[in-house]
Amino acid sequence: MDGRELVRSIKMVGSVQGLRAVRSAWRQRRTDAREATQRGTERARVPGQVTGAEPLPGGGTVRFARAELHVCVTVAGAVFWGWDGAEPLPSYALAGLPPEPDPRAELEPDTDGGWRVVSERVTVAVSRHGGIEVRTPGGVVLRRELPPRWWDRSAGGPARWVQRTEVAADARFFGLGGRASGPRLRDGTYRLWNTDPGGGFGPADDPLYVTMPVQLVVADAGTHLAFHDNSWDGRVVLREGEEGAGSGHDRPGTSELRMDGGPLRCWVVIGTPARVLHGWTALTGAPVPPPSWALGPQHARWGFGSEREVRRVVAGYRERNLPLSAVHLDIDHYDAHQVFTVDRERFPDLPVLAKELRADGVRLVSIVDPAVKAERGTAVYDGGSAAGAFVRDARGREVRGVVWPGECVYPDFTDPAARDWWGGLYEERLAQGFAGVWHDMNEPVSFAPFGDTTLPRSARHRLEGRGGDHREAHNVYALAMARAGFDGLRRLRPDERPFLFSRSGWAGMQRYGGTWSGDVSTGWPGLRASLSLVLGMGLCGVPYSGPDVGGFDGVPSPELYLRWFQLGAYLPLFRTHSAIDAGRREPWEFGPQVLEHARSALAERERLRPYFVTLAQLARLTGAPYVRPLWWGAPEDRALRDCEDAFLLGDSLLVAPVLEPGTDRRAVRLPRGRWYDTATEQAYEGPGQVLLDAPPSRIPVLARAGAVIPVQAEDGHLELEAWAPAAGRTGGGLVVRDPGDGWGQAEVERYTSRLVDGEVLVERVTDEGTAEPAWAVRARGAGSVRRGRG
Repeated sequence: MDGRELVRSIKMVGSVQGLRAVRSAWRQRRTDAREATQRGTERARVPGQVTGAEPLPGGGTVRFARAELHVCVTVAGAVFWGWDGAEPLPSYALAGLPPEPDPRAELEPDTDGGWRVVSERVTVAVSRHGGIEVRTPGGVVLRRELPPRWWDRSAGGPARWVQRTEVAADARFFGLGGRASGPRLRDGTYRLWNTDPGGGFGPADDPLYVTMPVQLVVADAGTHLAFHDNSWDGRVVLREGEEGAGSGHDRPGTSELRMDGGPLRCWVVIGTPARVLHGWTALTGAPVPPPSWALGPQHARWGFGSEREVRRVVAGYRERNLPLSAVHLDIDHYDAHQVFTVDRERFPDLPVLAKELRADGVRLVSIVDPAVKAERGTAVYDGGSAAGAFVRDARGREVRGVVWPGECVYPDFTDPAARDWWGGLYEERLAQGFAGVWHDMNEPVSFAPFGDTTLPRSARHRLEGRGGDHREAHNVYALAMARAGFDGLRRLRPDERPFLFSRSGWAGMQRYGGTWSGDVSTGWPGLRASLSLVLGMGLCGVPYSGPDVGGFDGVPSPELYLRWFQLGAYLPLFRTHSAIDAGRREPWEFGPQVLEHARSALAERERLRPYFVTLAQLARLTGAPYVRPLWWGAPEDRALRDCEDAFLLGDSLLVAPVLEPGTDRRAVRLPRGRWYDTATEQAYEGPGQVLLDAPPSRIPVLARAGAVIPVQAEDGHLELEAWAPAAGRTGGGLVVRDPGDGWGQAEVERYTSRLVDGEVLVERVTDEGTAEPAWAVRARGAGSVRRGRG
């Protein structure tokens, strides 16, 4: 044990808690070591030679000497394969039943002695040794899986396995959940184990809170997403390819996935980025849109301390005429840090506070941690014990760890009965006046100065009745907790869309809400990591996310705070937050100049609120994230694939944040087409790179020529902002009216734009043809055109 880590642990949670954490860590190590000695030796196995095949709907089963493979192409075009009896279900990732097999897909012999499944959208070829190729209808190979290798345990139990994959030499890797070094994933090893880094983190830290075996691969030949549906601990080793490497031959990019156990099964979706994300969320569930108020600016702090301080901060926003949608209360509002309680001395009447704030348009949001103080006589612990809701060990005893309240137990969210019990506890939060919740510490965390800061791997879980241990349950723990909270809130307030976001999660977490960056370090690297995390999560199907603006720890300089604030104003979750011992994060704490520039950013966020509402609803309908990489509409543009310092907000806006100190101008890579600087209305032609002003008052934001964007006019009504299309070209946009905070059906309006006699004409597209827009239109875009340089 590292003595410095012990000192840090004691400093973090206090001397008594620190010693408890040490005892807990030793107890976990002994328990897991005892379990490990019972697992037996391992023997290597490969599929061997093909021995036969059986056609089935959508594909068939191919048998080998030592394994069998089931392949199915679905009606939606997604491909599934599973080795040794692995089927799509059971799965925590899938939203429901898997899509039906494509009746037109047929299994037929291939020329090399293997087999192939041919369909209209994709071909899957299986070699005679167990390799798998995913090909476009034109025969181009997008992904080549080499024969897998297993290490079966002689004493039974799950086998660990490795799967090596080859992709095109020009391919770029994205995804794998929340990776601070992304969004493009360079050569290296990425662990698949949801982890609290135990303090502030930056781009070099991995893994973090949300890991997913979800890869998005972008190459000249096409885009595809691959998802290995396995929640066990694993590692992905990536190596980008090289064109013309060695005697003029391309060296393919490679991905090697090593899993400690669990099924070897995979889904692949191919197509354009938009089609891929649509297919992915069709499998794993549509993103639930946040309530409309949650698309506004929000303020959080660990350490508000009292109702009086909350009122003071809210009054500060109001007195300075700064918009504010929500205030978040951290663990310090609890009674001795115990979940579903209130410190009545510091917060004597939360329902009254919540009512007063809501009258001013400000909601209260509560933190919720999963760990429950193990103390008889407390309502939550006694209720959970009576319900048999807590995780137990192999001997049937409650598994205990150390978190903020002290010695704690953990609900088993993989047990439907425990989820029902936990979901009912949110009634207490609603009674206190909270309008939403954010889940924290749900990797799950148990403080430890050494070893794994989570539950023992031998801890037992229900896993929906199948039974298993924490090796399988760990990565889906937070996902199942989100389900418990979301379903509970829906039962308690059926007419309201729950507002829930989570620090940890897994594939499919968008069904229940969003996520945030966690404890990103205060510094310029942390600012850059913030953007990487939001882009990466969006490409994994989770569109609603954002960072702790200003960073979680330390004191940002005025310049860093302002640039972070300006970036946050264009991200889905726009929230300041900081640690109890960090500097303040209110805009007025950084001087009058920062305050005025922050005011401008807030005003622009409010002006764009209808656009964010539209993006939230379109994400539900299509799976497209609000925040997209520049290559989203042009994945064949290699320069855009490597651009990580700017992003698209929907289809219409390009945002180029300032990510380095001392910057008042920055280069911006433009996709193809005409783009207008929204501050100056100067037009630029892409593709290419331009140099734009980035004074402290703003960051560069460009609008796509022809775009029709819903915005909030000065009188509070919605209006359409139409950017002039280039001569001879047309444009358009989609508008979704705000359906409110319930479950009303979103109405999508489609608009077109074109130039007529030098003026911008905007028309609404209807089933009968075109019509006058339902909203006022303001045309923008004029002046000379400057071309970008490659």
